[in-house]
Amino acid sequence: MGEFFSSDSKNGFSMKVWRGERMCLLGFDVDQPEADFVGFAIEVKRPGANQFTALRNRLAFSYPQPAATAVNGDKQFPSLKAPFQKFRWVHFPQEPQPGTYHYRATKMHMPVDGDPQPGTSIELPISLEGITYANFLDIGFTRNFASSQAYREQFGNADDVIPSGDQEALTFQKKPGKVYEWLGFEAYDLLFTFLKNAVNDPTIELDVFAYDLDEPEMVGLLNQLGNRLRIIIDNSIQKTKSGVKKGHGLSNSDESKAAAMLTNAQVRRAHFQGLQHHKVLIAKRNGVAFKVLVGSTNFSFRGLYIQANNMLVFDSADVAGLFSQVFNAVFGSTAGFKSKDLAKVWHAVSLPNLPNLHLAFSPHSNSNLSLNPVGGAIDQATSSVFYSVAFLNQIRSGPTKSAFDRLMTRPIFSYGVVNEVGGMQIRKPDGTIGMVDFAFLSDNAPPPFKAEWSGGQGINIHHKFVVTDFSLPTAKVFTGSSNLAPSGETGNGDHLIQIDDPRVATSYAIEAVRVFDHLHFRNLMKEAKKPPANAPPPRPLTLRKPVAISGDAQPWFAGYYLANSQRERDRKLFAR
Repeated sequence: MGEFFSSDSKNGFSMKVWRGERMCLLGFDVDQPEADFVGFAIEVKRPGANQFTALRNRLAFSYPQPAATAVNGDKQFPSLKAPFQKFRWVHFPQEPQPGTYHYRATKMHMPVDGDPQPGTSIELPISLEGITYANFLDIGFTRNFASSQAYREQFGNADDVIPSGDQEALTFQKKPGKVYEWLGFEAYDLLFTFLKNAVNDPTIELDVFAYDLDEPEMVGLLNQLGNRLRIIIDNSIQKTKSGVKKGHGLSNSDESKAAAMLTNAQVRRAHFQGLQHHKVLIAKRNGVAFKVLVGSTNFSFRGLYIQANNMLVFDSADVAGLFSQVFNAVFGSTAGFKSKDLAKVWHAVSLPNLPNLHLAFSPHSNSNLSLNPVGGAIDQATSSVFYSVAFLNQIRSGPTKSAFDRLMTRPIFSYGVVNEVGGMQIRKPDGTIGMVDFAFLSDNAPPPFKAEWSGGQGINIHHKFVVTDFSLPTAKVFTGSSNLAPSGETGNGDHLIQIDDPRVATSYAIEAVRVFDHLHFRNLMKEAKKPPANAPPPRPLTLRKPVAISGDAQPWFAGYYLANSQRERDRKLFAR
């Protein structure tokens, strides 16, 4: 077993398990699928367990009639009876535990109608320890599943867990139970562990960059720090096309109200030429930084509980020290930052047996300083590119836009997730989808799927990351608060981090895959129209039986064996 993957092959069946953050990806390949091959059963044995438990599928080969009422949409069907008809699967262990998980995948066959039979099996171990690199780096993602079947199952599509309309965010009463921990996922734990450790240790001081700031529990913890807190809160103001002012700098904004609540802290309201767009916590002792929390996640209800976001905690004086230098440089005034040495170069951090890092702090005089390495990595990728860039549709020019345009024409595997596609090209040359945006299932979703909550008004995909060649030694990740746009890199206070490491790249690649898979089906359902009142209910979605039984023109797996197609690359990329 490798540090972050495990693989094996048997009788023409290959399997590979990849470690993610509180999740893992299982990839499968079959050299020559038999005519009666109907998918993969997946079983898991958790740390300390004595036996395997089958993962469950929402889909089955058939349902009791009528399906719309007999099937509730939950994961009802054990995969030994209802196998997964995909060549990869992302699994979220319930109540994740440290230690080694064992996964067993079995090729399933249907020689007789309605009677799935097991074939070749492979069992693999994978360590899902919670920390990415002990004593150096921990990565966390928000769940971004407020619009999902899983949220519907667990919380009944409750739409009152975040403030809406005219509700005041900072006085909003959070609901009891586990809904916020569930939605915030590992990012929630990273953020509140960081804050509570600072509050409970009187030797720790905290320097904070905040853009959005409306999460009341977080503001309450910051207030407990008293004079141990220094904080810079964005105060930018923009005008709409109609001339109406909006932004954090208005006196009635949540950020202005939060600033007033921090009664004993040293509070600065500031922006750069554009925005103060960092989302950063810097922990110090005796004025020396030793740990830092960074990433794309805003300190807000939407940032933590609705949007797809990522967060990184570096337990490193070298990394924290760079962010501390930036904070100290602008705490008095953000003016002139472009002319400082901090903004003129990439800063390297290289430590023995740990990933190499490069960090860039904006605004810069020329956006090519930070964006050329991103565009270059995309162009130089030979195996795969994964990306989630919230406002990619708004980038009109520059190294990243040009590189993404070229990527859509190249014969390598790529998936992209954005908040809104707009007029961008979303199909690869072979006709497959290369990019998706946010979508949710409406009332006319086909059984066994049920309608989902939209997650409220505002954007839902807020990631800013690019992953190149995740499975190769040359793997790279670019992430941080930067929107990867020229205007932001020359106008906003932001950070961009390059991490050269396959383990970290794998975590981000799995995140890209699971969000892409989550949204892809919902994108297909976008065009579904509500049927007339007297129309029959929509045909339920089912698993496909072998051609000899179903009479279909092609088996379910045919698309995965089209030469030089996106699906063929997908099948081979994750299993080999």
